[in-house]
Amino acid sequence: MLIGIDLGTTNSLVACYRDGKPQIIVNRLGKKITPSIVSIDENDHVLVGETAKEYGILHPDRTAAVFKRAMGTSKKFDLAEHSFSAEELSSFVLRSLKEDAEEYLKEKVDEAIISVPAYFNDKQRKATIRAGELAGLKVSRIINEPTASAIAYGVGEKGKSERCLVFDLGGGTFDVTVLEYYRNIMEVYAIAGDNFLGGEDFTQILFEMFMKRTGLDQEVIGFRDLKYILKAAELCKCSFSESDVGVMNVTVGKKKYTESFQLSEYELCCRELLEKLRKPIEKALNDARISLDDLDEILLTGGGTRLTMVKDYVRRICGLEPVSIPDPEETVAIGAALQCAMKERSAQIEEVILTDVCPFTLGTEVIRDNGSFEIPGVYLPIIERNTVIPVSRKQTVYTAKDDQRYVTVKILQGESRIAANNLFLGDLTVEVPPGPKGKEAIEVTYTYDIDALLEAEVKVVSTGVSKKVVIHDEEHEESENEKLSRMKRLEYLKFNPREDEENMLVMLRADRVYEESLSQERKEIEELVEAMQNALDEKNILMIEVSKKKLTELLDEIETGNSDQYVA
Repeated sequence: MLIGIDLGTTNSLVACYRDGKPQIIVNRLGKKITPSIVSIDENDHVLVGETAKEYGILHPDRTAAVFKRAMGTSKKFDLAEHSFSAEELSSFVLRSLKEDAEEYLKEKVDEAIISVPAYFNDKQRKATIRAGELAGLKVSRIINEPTASAIAYGVGEKGKSERCLVFDLGGGTFDVTVLEYYRNIMEVYAIAGDNFLGGEDFTQILFEMFMKRTGLDQEVIGFRDLKYILKAAELCKCSFSESDVGVMNVTVGKKKYTESFQLSEYELCCRELLEKLRKPIEKALNDARISLDDLDEILLTGGGTRLTMVKDYVRRICGLEPVSIPDPEETVAIGAALQCAMKERSAQIEEVILTDVCPFTLGTEVIRDNGSFEIPGVYLPIIERNTVIPVSRKQTVYTAKDDQRYVTVKILQGESRIAANNLFLGDLTVEVPPGPKGKEAIEVTYTYDIDALLEAEVKVVSTGVSKKVVIHDEEHEESENEKLSRMKRLEYLKFNPREDEENMLVMLRADRVYEESLSQERKEIEELVEAMQNALDEKNILMIEVSKKKLTELLDEIETGNSDQYVA
């Protein structure tokens, strides 16, 4: 069974195509959205999603979030005595989504199409594929998030050609894609973006405003305290969609801090973030050689576009009323599910032919002779960014020294004119006949396909000798034995039993609300927690449900009554 997955920075979703339509699959808690958060509890059980989020407030040293931003890097996340890479943490999220899909579909799931930010580089895309493999999934395709959103929205369904700019601001990444739809062909012209800009950054602004206003020192107060303040900042940010005033009411230690923020004040502090949204828009339009006047529509997707200031900013700089996609958090997963149906050639869906582009320039390092002197370390582009894929391009280079016997071609990705500033993907070395500088010609051919696979070939023209390599991210390349060893190590960490998830979440929530409460409320929580724990110990299903219902109602009542107050 093939499923579509939106592996997000903040939240993740899984979807399938069934009964003639795409469907979001609910998780083990009956919710569509699974927070991209992982915790390891004291029993070495892996917690994912809402449970990990709740657990992480009380146990921040055992919890990781926003790790998608570190995909394709060597960064490690320490969770108590364990250490994980971003792709290993992502594999836990993917494994949880896979299990939810299998429970929902009542069949084995072994293949997926996973979405990534359009501006993800080669290492980040390959890390995503490896995360899927660690989760027990064959990743049949990587699809760009804005393209998936456009498919879900139904660009061009009116039967006419449309040029569209997809503005995708998620929790941690920002993408802009310019595309056109005509005659069932969706052609991507250009993409641009920022992998370190998203809704989380807008929350951080409110957090910083609160810290500055109250004079609290981030280095002095505890990590758990910071979590509560960030939670209050997130809720305050969301409240601006309904009011021009947001309130953060937080107690740190024994002192209560209440701060009100005007929307205009918040927007002013976000001005630098908003300006960061402009450059990718301009870059994508420029690369596509399309003006704003040529656009038929601007689509807003991603949870970050719920912010009114973001919509207003896009309207102001584009001069066109943007269209907000309903349920923007769900559209990428829906688009991935539709892509699954297209891949399986479902009779119920009209096939859309997708043409995508290479997100970054691919090239090599050369020495350039300007006629007066030689300039080393120059970047020579071979496949320019936003070239339609699949594509094959060839460049000819020449020996740089007299009696040179070997030529090493560095395979690079990036936009800097200085080779060393670009991302190193690999290299190829070929032997050349010795002779005068510039005599021997070497053909360098790059081939890049829709699955982000890059093949490089280096050929010595005079001898016909050639070498090829498919770039697999050699820094993280593993043998089959190494892969099996890593999977075995990760499997040692067992997932919390599905049937215990809801009960565990309620108990963790009770622990948090207890810490946030005082006096009488604490006594009431303690009584009901003890009653539920007794029911759990006795495995009395009826009493578990009764006590859980009472405890949940009490927690709802307390949190509703103190919705703007968080005790740290």
